[in-house]
Amino acid sequence: MIVDHAIYRAGVRDVNVGTFEALSVASHDSTAFAWVGLAEPSDIELNRVLGSFPLHETARADAVNARQRARIEINDNVVTFVMRTVFYDDSISSVTTGELICFMNDDFIITVRHGDGSPLVPVRSSLESKPNFLKLGPYAVLYGVLNCVINEYSKIAVELERDVINIETLVFSDSQTSHSKTIYLLKREVIEYRHAIGPLVSALQKLVGEFKNIYPVELVAFFQDKLDEVSRACDHAIGMDALLTAALQADLAQVQVQQNVEVRRISAWVALAAFPTMIAGLYGMNFKFMPELQWRYGYFIVVGTITIICGVLFYKFKRAKWL
Repeated sequence: MIVDHAIYRAGVRDVNVGTFEALSVASHDSTAFAWVGLAEPSDIELNRVLGSFPLHETARADAVNARQRARIEINDNVVTFVMRTVFYDDSISSVTTGELICFMNDDFIITVRHGDGSPLVPVRSSLESKPNFLKLGPYAVLYGVLNCVINEYSKIAVELERDVINIETLVFSDSQTSHSKTIYLLKREVIEYRHAIGPLVSALQKLVGEFKNIYPVELVAFFQDKLDEVSRACDHAIGMDALLTAALQADLAQVQVQQNVEVRRISAWVALAAFPTMIAGLYGMNFKFMPELQWRYGYFIVVGTITIICGVLFYKFKRAKWL
């Protein structure tokens, strides 16, 4: 879908330019640039848009393929910047990833979005309200897109951290329930989040390093700020992953401890039952001559002996916390 397209002159939208051919021609004006926004584009829409701008032949494959790592590269004087978007579904605590691709040079920027995360309509509205910033050109748009995507990273980090804290509380509570499945599923979401944001650090490092000569110097500080923010988000994600690993190990250790407690308890009751069973087994044998069979108080002596010995065993097991 073609979301929007426009020419911007000195940071102000030109409402008189409509077709893509006109956009391409008007964008060659030194004070103007074109911005085309696509979302899940069809082949017809891609042909219509990409055919009007001087893009490398690999641009079409990049625009269609929505499973790429974040990266930055330049072909035929057109920069391709790929970033992963992240969407968090709180109802099922699930992280879903998408993709944003920006093709740009001094004359135009084409944004292609895949997935539900980080819609760019608010970005366009926000930038159009700041003509002094937007007049810096297509790379000002790139900053606006990055800002939107990275802000979403921060929101999702807060949600994931809340889930991690809840898991920690459950693991170290008095509950005897194992939470290993929940921990594993949350750890998988954190890993997917890390895979989405991790490669963006390298792409931004290139943008503020070897690529800084291709855009206005005023934007260097802005991109550096985004690099710092993404780096902190990566460190945060690594920390959450480590906490979940520790929580999973602690949960498994508690399960083992609980199993040991149950085994000791069962062993103690078996030991308590063993002595009466042995005595009863002896007297159940078919012998003619047995001790105290003809003695009037023999039954009471045997039962008393069983009771005393079982009482001593029970005291010992209780003191050892086996019962």
